[in-house]
Amino acid sequence: MSEQPTERPETPSATWRELRRGNERFIAGEPRHPRQDVDHRTSLAGAQRPHVAVFGCSDSRLAAEIIFDVGLGDAFVVRNAGQVVSDSVLGSLEYAVGVLGVPLILVLGHDECGAVRAAIESQAPDAAPLPPHIASVVELIVPAVRRVAGVEPDQAVDPDDVDAAYVGREHLRDTVAELVESSEMISDAIAAGTLAIVGANYRLVEGRAETDIVVGRI
Repeated sequence: MSEQPTERPETPSATWRELRRGNERFIAGEPRHPRQDVDHRTSLAGAQRPHVAVFGCSDSRLAAEIIFDVGLGDAFVVRNAGQVVSDSVLGSLEYAVGVLGVPLILVLGHDECGAVRAAIESQAPDAAPLPPHIASVVELIVPAVRRVAGVEPDQAVDPDDVDAAYVGREHLRDTVAELVESSEMISDAIAAGTLAIVGANYRLVEGRAETDIVVGRI
């Protein structure tokens, strides 16, 4: 497919700066809703050139375009429960980097995550088996749970003793590391300075996306 350029920030640092400005407008309750008019919609019909790829949780409260006050064609968004890495996620993000040329991947976690809570509860001694497709998501968060809990491989976890926010942060960092380790295209672009990854945690009450980890030059 043809991808024609539109005006956008071209560097990782400029992109993250623009997103943070949009988030501040959202926090203040003063969104501008940019690039959502009829003319802009029409201009995008033949091509897209987003300036960020967002990989986030499917949680209904985590709508990236609203949180960062961006418009149509600005964000290439990939979402699943718990923002867990899969082949489809990697393929989508490589498309964003290799074809669309985005300079930034934003991995967006959040507090009060249901997938994180399910992962914690799945390690309790009396935990009921999960449906297989849910289990396949949760098991990718379990390493962070067990690391935070500090338990031995065959030891159960008391969910009441585990800080879910800490697990979410650890899982976010695991996710960023896995993207870099699993995709040569992504790691090469970071090494070349044309791409960076930001891992951020979104605070539901405040509306703020707080930077947690950065890979690359911002």
